[in-house]
Amino acid sequence: MAPSMRPLAASARLVSQQLPLAARRSYQTSQTSLLASRARWASRPVSHQIALRQSVRQQSTGATPPPKPKKRFRMLRWTWRAMYLSAIGGIAYVGYNIWEMRNPHDQPNPDPSKKTLVILGTGWGSVSLLKKLDTENYNVVVVSPRNYFLFTPLLPSCTTGTIEHRSIMEPIRNFLRHKKAAVKYYEAEATKIDYERKVVVINDDSEIKGDVSSTEVPFDMLVVGVGAENATFGIPGVREHGLFLKEVGDAQRIRNRIMDCCETATFKDQDPEEVKRLLHMVVVGGGPTGVEFAGELQDFFNSDLKKWIPDIKENFHVTLVEALPNVLPMFSKQLIDYTEKTFQEETITIRTKTMVKNVTDKYIEAESVGPDGQKQLERIPYGLLVWATGNAVRPVVNDLISQIPAQKNSRRGLAVNEYLVVKGTENVWAVGDCAVANYAPTAQVAAQEGAFLARMFNNMAKTQEIQSQLAELSQAQEVAPTKEARDEIFANIKDLQKRLRRVQSINPFEYSHQGSLAYIGSDKAVADISWFAGNLASGGTITYFFWRSAYLSMCFSTRNRVLVFMDWLKAKVFGRDVSRV
Repeated sequence: MAPSMRPLAASARLVSQQLPLAARRSYQTSQTSLLASRARWASRPVSHQIALRQSVRQQSTGATPPPKPKKRFRMLRWTWRAMYLSAIGGIAYVGYNIWEMRNPHDQPNPDPSKKTLVILGTGWGSVSLLKKLDTENYNVVVVSPRNYFLFTPLLPSCTTGTIEHRSIMEPIRNFLRHKKAAVKYYEAEATKIDYERKVVVINDDSEIKGDVSSTEVPFDMLVVGVGAENATFGIPGVREHGLFLKEVGDAQRIRNRIMDCCETATFKDQDPEEVKRLLHMVVVGGGPTGVEFAGELQDFFNSDLKKWIPDIKENFHVTLVEALPNVLPMFSKQLIDYTEKTFQEETITIRTKTMVKNVTDKYIEAESVGPDGQKQLERIPYGLLVWATGNAVRPVVNDLISQIPAQKNSRRGLAVNEYLVVKGTENVWAVGDCAVANYAPTAQVAAQEGAFLARMFNNMAKTQEIQSQLAELSQAQEVAPTKEARDEIFANIKDLQKRLRRVQSINPFEYSHQGSLAYIGSDKAVADISWFAGNLASGGTITYFFWRSAYLSMCFSTRNRVLVFMDWLKAKVFGRDVSRV
């Protein structure tokens, strides 16, 4: 026992001897607990004793304790919680979209009493129109030989296996099945538009034929969105020996041709000059499609081909041929220079001011300007030739042009007015590459044209509905029994007339340029984005991630976004497939 405890214990014994037995026991118990608490107090560290005394003193004087120090990393903890909740919300949103996509609701049948709106094509313009069109207002019929929508900006990625082609295809029936009213779809090609009789002649080109392979579809309103063909500019041999990049089948043919050239180049006893020819990949066209394909092809070689087929790494080469002075003419000079510098680092040859004059099965004849300023004709051997330049008018559009006198001077497509009405007609509209509206033939233009037509058609339907209501109210006002009833009807007429003026005030179509994007290889991209009153030009790896996120957000459906993302992840982890299908 500590010395300080001994007097206390002695006094406790003295007091306990003078008390009765029961009181003595109670007193001894209390003293024992007091001694134990004193022992616990003595065993505590001095710092704890001081802190406890200060706390008791503050409570007795009424002073407020000092504030506790703030916990560290509180912001990080809240950030993590926000990310966690956002992830849960995103998964729930995607799950709901998938469920909704997989479970379409019942649709009422088309109303034959309403006007028949026939839409030709399932490209950017037609699908954009269908997305925003209220199909309850019309008897809608869609005719196209392609029963899917194709996200064309990512088509160059399909040629090298970065993305599988079905990931950028959205079946048109899946989409139409979710409209308010049922839409008729015919997988057929429109071979003739008879404007006088208001019918479209369609032909079934599928391998499986039924009893009827050709028929007519009548229309009250017609939207032509059939797109355009690949232009060869009359150059001999292009269509016979070149490969285009406009449809899914084109991407599959290019992919097979790349592997054929690589495997044939490694064949036993192959001539060295023939090996160089087979491994020379030529791309004609310096627009976004040609540039993106050249970048994707060089990436395919650097990341996969030279690893699995090392025999080709000394001779594989990509050349981009462009008739204009530079590639990507729609981009700023800064980004053009950046693209050309990046291609030079990737060992991609750019041949500007070079015009193709003839194409054979093994070489192209091109005219260029030599160092002395004189034009010279040279032969460029190739194993793969991809033709990615220009559009040509389809035969069905040419036939319609010949029927309308106001279109006699049209050469590049159907001339339209500010409301996209085909000039010389009253009930025919045109969108996309088949229309001449003083804008570049791009997917962005076609999508905005389709959305404009949808708004206009919806307003036209509302106009007809309001006009019929006005006619009924006018008749009711004439037979109204009292002045109060006539005044009430007149007030309704005034409200409907205000609505009618608002609905009828449709501004002409005006294209709003949102910017241009292009992938240039080596995980780099260029972007010319509209920013307030000017443009924001950027290029590099950060722009590449923006390019990916922008294209991912522009994909047609949640299904497409998930599939494209998984394809990118698969290509990054496992590499691209080098097998030939």
